[in-house]
Parts: sequence; structure tokens; C-alpha cells
Amino acid sequence: MQNKRNTSSLIFKQFIKEDSSPFDKLFDIWKEIIVHTSGDVDESFEWMETLDQEYQLTTPEYTLDDFREDLKKKGYIKDDKDNPQKGGMKITAKSEQMLRQSALEQIFGNLNKRGKGNHKTKHLGQSLDKTGEYRDYRFGDNLGNIALTESIRNAQINNGIGEFQLTEQDLVVEETHHKSSMSTVLMIDISHSMILYGEDRITPAKKVAMALTQLIQTRYPKDSIDVIVFGNDAWPIKIKDLPYLQVGPYHTNTVAGLHLALDILRRKRNTNKQIFMITDGKPSCVREKDGFYYKNSFGLDPYITEQCYTMAAQARKIKIPITTFMIARDSYLMEFVENFTEANQGKAFYTGLQGLGEMIFEDYETNRKKRLR
Repeated sequence: MQNKRNTSSLIFKQFIKEDSSPFDKLFDIWKEIIVHTSGDVDESFEWMETLDQEYQLTTPEYTLDDFREDLKKKGYIKDDKDNPQKGGMKITAKSEQMLRQSALEQIFGNLNKRGKGNHKTKHLGQSLDKTGEYRDYRFGDNLGNIALTESIRNAQINNGIGEFQLTEQDLVVEETHHKSSMSTVLMIDISHSMILYGEDRITPAKKVAMALTQLIQTRYPKDSIDVIVFGNDAWPIKIKDLPYLQVGPYHTNTVAGLHLALDILRRKRNTNKQIFMITDGKPSCVREKDGFYYKNSFGLDPYITEQCYTMAAQARKIKIPITTFMIARDSYLMEFVENFTEANQGKAFYTGLQGLGEMIFEDYETNRKKRLR
């Protein structure tokens, strides 16, 4: 009798992407524009109208008015009751969260490829992240970490199969990585240079901030993230206000930013603490004790830079590393960053706007895998 082998047939055909709805097409564009306009809905629609005239984004069946109405119905925008005389709209809390999630997916889209779980350190402790290594059970060990298969095998070897007995001496536990939490302060330069020379540097920095905060809140809920901005002075901003972040007619008071960052971290209970600083320029301003602002936009002023180095050294003494992301490559700026980094024994990355988010994520992940001492 001839044996017949069952075969399953596979049919290959060209992938045809499903057409997205008119709303979804416009929504993808609007999400980008609303970040550039710092949450200004009316200005975002002026941009949309300009793009529509050039690229025919809408049709007679679905206009920008229809899109605006759908945004309102879906809860992304609402009437601006704070300024009723203007008759304008503003984005909602739903939009703020959506923009953070969108930035996360856009910048850190490869997160799900990296697997899940909290960070691990090289130190062993009680946790759910197992190492694959075993040791004898000790009083006080988490019972959930007992390796049943290995323990039963020990009992059979030690006591025989006839009268099965499992004693404390037979128990083994699987080692686990110690989980530690991280407190991070993200410093963002909002000096005027962040939009000078025809290059928008604040929008990518803003997207990175939204993505990083969303990452920490969703993937590492035990970690903390604070965002501060620095110009002539420094002040904290709420995560929900990140889409509205704008530059101002400011100099760069790096010292004020570092003062505030260290004050915030001193109040944190977490063992691991760090500062991320995104900047494109040299420090050009410090505030004196009498409230007077000393400013110098020309070159590197030792009076200002020495105070920066002092702050960097102070952070080093209390074991807070500073990672600087310099989005400019002028030689004299690199000289400042090198001296600053040496004073802190931290890290510095000279990067353009492209890849800034991925670089910050990589460094965040790396820092979380080691216990900062």
C-alpha cells in the first residue's frame, strides 16, 4: 500500500494594506503638528489648511471641519472656556496622554522586541527575575523561589523513593536578581538658541521627554521621573504640560538647572539617582545672591563654567551621575562638556537631533542594569 503524506498548502499573495479612514490619515498628521505648535489647536489647523491646499489631504466628503468635529467628539479637543471671547479650542488630557504614548511608540518603537521585565542588577536579592542558579534554602527565603523539581529530586536522593520525605535540608531556591528603583531628573534647555539658525531643536527634545516619561510610567512604575526646564532660571514642569513646552528669550543658566535637579533628587528615597541633561549650548548665565543675572553670550566665561564644574563635582560626591546629551558639535562647546563630564565622572553624548531618543533610552536602560553606588 502506498503511503500518502499529508501536505498543507501555503498560498502567497501580495500584501495589501488596509486603507485607513479619512480621520486616521489626518489624525496622524495632526499629532505631529500639535507638538510643533505646543498644543495650540487653532495654529495647528492653520498648518493643516496650508498642507491641505498643497497636498489635497481632504475630500469634499470629508473636510477639515469634519475632522475638527470628530476630534471634538472623540474627546481630543474641547472649547477653551478659559478664553471664551476668542472662541478657540484646546487639547484635552486625553490628547496629552495620547501625545506621550505616540512619542513613545515613535521613538522607542523597538521596546517590545527587547522583552519585558524590570531592570536587573548584578546583585542578588528577592525578586521574580530568576538567574537559573540554585543554592540551599535559608530561613527567611521567599517560599515562592523554592525550586520544587530540584528539591523533590534531592529528597529522593537523600531519603529514597520508598518512603518519600521532604525536609528543609532538601530544599533549594533559585537565585534572583535584586530589583532596584531609579529616580531621574530630565533637564531641558529652553534658551533661545533651541530655535535659532533655522533648526527646531525644542520639538525633538519635547518628544523625547514625553516618550521617556511615558516609558517610565508604564514600564517602570516604581521609578520616578521629574522634568525641569532651564533658561535664565530653572523650574519644574508637570508631565501633562510637556506638549505645551516652548523656548523663550532666555540665556542658559545650567547652574540653576543643576541646583534644582539636585534638590529634587535629595528628597527621593531611591538608592539610584541620575540626571539627564539635553542642551545645545554653553552656559551663559548665572544668578547672583543679590538676584542680579550675570550674562555673557560670548565664548566660555570661566566665571560661569567654574560654577558648573563645581555643581558637577557636588553631584559626584553624593553619587548622582549626570549624562549630557549635547545636540551641537562646536569645538569649544565640546571642550566645556568634556571638562564638565570629568568633574562629575558622568557621561556625555554628542548627538544630532536624529537618534536622540534612542540614545537616551539606551542609556536609561544601561543605567538601570547596574546599581549606582
